[in-house]
Amino acid sequence: MKPDMRWLEWSRRLQSLAQNGLTYCKDPYDEQRYNELRTIAAEIMATGAGLPDSASVLERFKFEEGYATPKIDIRAAVFKDEKILLVKERSDGLWTLPGGWADVGDSPSLGAVREVKEESGFDVVAKKLAAVYDRNKHNHPPIQHHAYKLFFLCELRGGSAAESVETSGVDFFAEGKLPPLSLTRVTEPQINHMFEHHRNPALPASFD
Repeated sequence: MKPDMRWLEWSRRLQSLAQNGLTYCKDPYDEQRYNELRTIAAEIMATGAGLPDSASVLERFKFEEGYATPKIDIRAAVFKDEKILLVKERSDGLWTLPGGWADVGDSPSLGAVREVKEESGFDVVAKKLAAVYDRNKHNHPPIQHHAYKLFFLCELRGGSAAESVETSGVDFFAEGKLPPLSLTRVTEPQINHMFEHHRNPALPASFD
């Protein structure tokens, strides 16, 4: 991580320590100390992000319970006529592979299939896990959470393009002719790597 972004890593680590401590501690004095540690983590994140106060960050931290683990982001790569399916996010007006945070109760592959249907209108079947990435290692803009990204190659089976409450555009794009990307969600090298998997189905899954 770049030196000027170390505040984010420090905040995440302190929050994880506090969350794990609050999960297992029995002593009320230890609970007080872990809550203070969580408050410090929120102050570091708020200061680093340029927020006016840490209250909103602290409230988000309080929603995190149990042993602290990375969140899981699932992305689906769907091809048609040697072009890849992208959807346009309403939140930022930029394009990405269909996907989002994994839902409790979904297996990863079914989550990919569901996200494609909900965000694009197309019916697909997951055929291959193409990559498992640590989000921190792939030049995404920083976010509050540490996350792993799972990329699935999916086969188009039916349906038709349809916008959703989350998406305002659905289209297929050729390699090297991608629209402006939502870098919070996906990067051009990641999409290019999905083209490599599409051309070579025997390529093993990539991982960090």
